[in-house]
Amino acid sequence: MKETIKNSSDFLFIYEAIQCNPNGDPDQENKPRMDYDTSTNLVTDTRVKRFIRDYLKEKGNPIFVDMEGNSKVSVDNKLRAVIKRTIEDTKDLERAFIENKNALEVYKNIIEKEKDTEKALAIIMDKKFKDKEVNYELLAYLVKDKFIDVRMFGSAFAVAGFTKAYTGAIQLNWGYSFNKVELIDSSSIVTIMNDDSSTFGKDYRVHYSLLGFNGTINGGAAKTTGLTEDDVKVFREAIWESIPANPTRTKLNQYPKLYIEIVYNEGVSNGQFGDLRNYIKINPKSGISEKQIRKFNDLELNTDSLFSILKKNTGKDKKIKEVILKSSPDISINLN
Repeated sequence: MKETIKNSSDFLFIYEAIQCNPNGDPDQENKPRMDYDTSTNLVTDTRVKRFIRDYLKEKGNPIFVDMEGNSKVSVDNKLRAVIKRTIEDTKDLERAFIENKNALEVYKNIIEKEKDTEKALAIIMDKKFKDKEVNYELLAYLVKDKFIDVRMFGSAFAVAGFTKAYTGAIQLNWGYSFNKVELIDSSSIVTIMNDDSSTFGKDYRVHYSLLGFNGTINGGAAKTTGLTEDDVKVFREAIWESIPANPTRTKLNQYPKLYIEIVYNEGVSNGQFGDLRNYIKINPKSGISEKQIRKFNDLELNTDSLFSILKKNTGKDKKIKEVILKSSPDISINLN
C-alpha cells in the first residue's frame, strides 16, 4: 500500500450559488438553510461531501457511502455486502491478508468448512467470534485499499465483529454565506420526490449566495484511514469540479470561486491560524445594497489579510511549507 500523507493542511473553499437551492432544509419545507437572524445562507458539510462522492463515482472510483446495486442500503448492510464479495473472491481475500498468512487461514478454514458464504458470514459476524483481530485487519484493508471516500471522510461501522469508527482525515465545517442572502419569492408548485412517493411543494431558491467553507486535512488521522498524497490530489480536483457537475434543477448555477490550501511543514498541527474565513472580507460594491446582490461582480473580495499572514509564515523554518491556490478566471490573486 502507498505511504500516507506526512503533512497536515488547512483549506478555504468558496463557491457561489445563483438562483438555486444550495442545501434544502427538510424541516423547513426544503427551503434553503438559513440563519434568519443574520440573513446568512448555510450549507452542511455532508452536502459538499455528497457532491464529491458523486463526482468520484462518476470518474469510476468505488464509493462506500453509496447504493448497493440499485438499492439504498444502510452503512451496515453495505459493509456486509462488501465483506461477502471479498470472501467470495479468493484473490481479493489473499490480497487482504498478503502480510498475514495465519489470518488468511482462519477465514479459509471457515469458508471451506461451511461451503456456503452466508453461513461463513454468520460465523465471522457472530459476537462470539474469537478472531476479531482478523476481522479488523480485513476492515482496514477495505478502508485503505477499496474506498477513497472512507479514506477521505471516514465512517463508523457497527456490524457485529466489525464495530469500529474511522475518523476521516479530511473534514469541513458547515459553510456560510459571506453576503446577506435574499430568498426568491416563489409561488411555483413543484413535485418533490421522496424515497417511495412524491409530494407537492414550493420551489424555494436564493438570489445569490457566496459560500465559504473552512476545512482540514489531518496527517495523524491519515495514518488510520490510509489517505495518500494521490488521494489528496484527487480531493483537490473533486472539491473544485464537483460543485458545477451536479445536473439537478435545484443545484444548477453553482460554481467554484476560490480554493486556498495551507500545507504545513512536518510536525505542525492543524488550526495554526484559526478559521480561514475570518481573514476574508466581502462587501457590496459602491451603489449596490445588500438586497440587490445578484452576481459575484456585485461584490468586492478582499484577501489581503489572509495573504499577508501566509507570506509571513511560509518557509523552511516556519509553519507553512507551501500554499496551493486555485481561483476562477474572474478572480486575480498574486501570492508573491
